[in-house]
Amino acid sequence: MKRLVGALLAPALGLGWAALAAPHPLLLESTPAAGSTIAVAPPALSLRFNNRVEKPLSRLRLLNERGESLPLAVPASDGPADRLSALLPALGPGAYRVEWQVLSTDGHVVSGRFTFRIAP
Repeated sequence: MKRLVGALLAPALGLGWAALAAPHPLLLESTPAAGSTIAVAPPALSLRFNNRVEKPLSRLRLLNERGESLPLAVPASDGPADRLSALLPALGPGAYRVEWQVLSTDGHVVSGRFTFRIAP
C-alpha cells in the first residue's frame, strides 16, 4: 500500500516543485513601448521585467534603420532590480530596434528585441 501511495504522490510532488520554480525573465513593458510610433524622441530607454535581473551582466543595444549600433550609456545599476535603463543619444525621425539580453537571478540568460518609430 505504501508503495502505491508513493508511486501516486511522486509525480504530483514533482509537478508542485516545477510550479514553484522561478520563471525566466519576461519583458513586461518598455519605454518607448514595443511597436509604438512616438512624436518626440525619448531621453531614456527603460525595460521592466517580471523578476529581478543581474544588471551588471545584462545588455541593452539600440540600432537605427540602417542596422548601425548607437551609443548607449551603460545600463544603470541603481533603481528597481527588475528594470534596465539607459540614456539615449539625440534621435531623429525613423525606425529603431532595441535588443536586450538579461541574466536573471535564477541564472537563466534570456534575450529579445522590439522596434519603435519616431514620426517625422
